[in-house]
Amino acid sequence: MFVKQFTMRDEEFICEACGKHVLPLKYSARDHCPYCLYSKHVDIMPGDRKNTCLGLLKPIGIEKFRDTYKIIYRCSKCGEQHKNIMAKDDDMDLIIRLSVQQ
Repeated sequence: MFVKQFTMRDEEFICEACGKHVLPLKYSARDHCPYCLYSKHVDIMPGDRKNTCLGLLKPIGIEKFRDTYKIIYRCSKCGEQHKNIMAKDDDMDLIIRLSVQQ
């Protein structure tokens, strides 16, 4: 059985998609922008920052996960798909729009 290794990184950053300043999440690792939902293809294993792709991860959908949702991403550079759990401060209007587009 494959178990993902997880390196906790809850860092602030400037979103490369919308340009907004994003603060740390404080209760888990911040892995995407709460304003536009974009992420960046920086990890191989969560938090390791070892991926050399560095493409923007565009949000393309939503899926139910336990008592919350996961955002589905496609990398604009290499085409890989990834999923991240939504954060409490994510823009719910964007989450809803993504769920309707599917």
